[in-house]
Order: sequence, then C-alpha cells, then structure tokens
Amino acid sequence: MEPIYSGVINFARGVFAVQGLKFERTGSENIPRTGGAVIAMNHIGYFDFSYAGYSARDVGRLVRFMAKKDVFDHKVSGPLMRGMKHIPVDRAAGAGAYRAAVDALRAGELIGVFPETTISRSFELREFKSGAVRMAQEAGVPVIPLIIWGSQRVWTKGLPRQMRRPKVPIRLDAGAPIDIAPDADVDAETAALRARMETMLHAVQDSYQPMTGDDLKYLPARLGGTAPTLEEANALDEKEAQERRREEP
Repeated sequence: MEPIYSGVINFARGVFAVQGLKFERTGSENIPRTGGAVIAMNHIGYFDFSYAGYSARDVGRLVRFMAKKDVFDHKVSGPLMRGMKHIPVDRAAGAGAYRAAVDALRAGELIGVFPETTISRSFELREFKSGAVRMAQEAGVPVIPLIIWGSQRVWTKGLPRQMRRPKVPIRLDAGAPIDIAPDADVDAETAALRARMETMLHAVQDSYQPMTGDDLKYLPARLGGTAPTLEEANALDEKEAQERRREEP
C-alpha cells in the first residue's frame, strides 16, 4: 500500500472526471504485471506523466517517473514526488538519477522515461536520447513503448491551458515489450525504438477523432494542422535555450 501515491491518483481521477476527459487505452496487457521495465513515452503535454499512469494501473502497477529536479524543489510538489518515489533528474549531473533508475529497475519497478527529454511543439517525435535503452540494457529489463495522444489539447508548451472543461479524448497505446540484448548497439536500438514509436504514433493519430477549426493548432503540419514543423519547433527550442543561457548568472 502506498497512501501518498494512492491519494494523488484518487485526487487526479476526480479532477479528470470534472474536466470531462475520456481515456481510451489499448495494449495495457503489454505492461508486465511483475518485474522491472522501462516505459518509454512520447511527450506532447505537461500532464503526460499523470495520464500515462492509467495504462500501468490497468495491470495493478505504479510507475516511478524521472522528472526535473525543479519539481522536487517545490514546497508543494516536492514532498509528493518524493513520497511517490519518483526520481529527480539534475541535468547538470545526471549520473545519480541514472544509477537510481537502474537500481529501481533491478528491484522490479516500472520507470517512466521521456526519451525526447522535453515536450515536442510539433507533436511529432523529436530525436531520442539513449538513456531509456541504456538503463534497460544494464538492468536486464524490457522497454515498453507507450504513445499518448490528445494530452496536448489540455496543456502544452506555447499554447493556452484548457483546464476547465476540455472534454477531450486522451488515447494511450502500449506496445509489445522490446528486449535489449546485453551486447546490442545502444544507438541502433535507440533508433529502432524511435522508429517503432513513430509508427505507433501515426496509427493513433490516424484513428483519433478529426480536429478542425481552432483545434488545428494541436495537429502536426504533416496532417494539415497549424503546429510548427519539427524543424521549426527545434529552432524555437534552441532560441529559448539560448535566452536561458544568457539569463544565467
């Protein structure tokens, strides 16, 4: 029993019900009922981590997410994150978070990872970092690809929040486990994981309810939406990163 995690889940479910969110899940049976696994997710909205936990809950599991250290430093979210045994990531010194994640995987935990590391403004997959594959390989556990779609319509980077009654479908699709051999090439496996998740993402996008009018801002340019292309989104991210570096003391 984990009273803090259970309490947060129950509170969140109440909020989602008031918001009128409609969760549609497929492939939850691919998440192992016991033992460790890396849950590799695409990242399109600020609440992805809270929605993605639904798929694990379907099989009676909890996910420990790797999240920015800033969230743990907050006086409200910090105690909750620590109580739920999530893993803080200090981007200036990530070795400690990596080690903690591998240890948790070996202890039988599900570890949630965003290989893109940040939200994709284009709603297409950004380039993947290799951490998800590396930690799965070292811990001897599978990678479970998990696609989320629709969460960008609630709150995403660079667009207004729709928190009151968005009443939108949130789609979650978990793919079959991917085993990483001890001698596998990490870069090749990371590229293969991204390709697999891109195929899954396109399938979910194609089967999602049509978006029209003002909702076109949540749709990739590839599908006729007004979201920036991947190249344009990358340029915006780089511009923001440069501005942050200039503001640092």
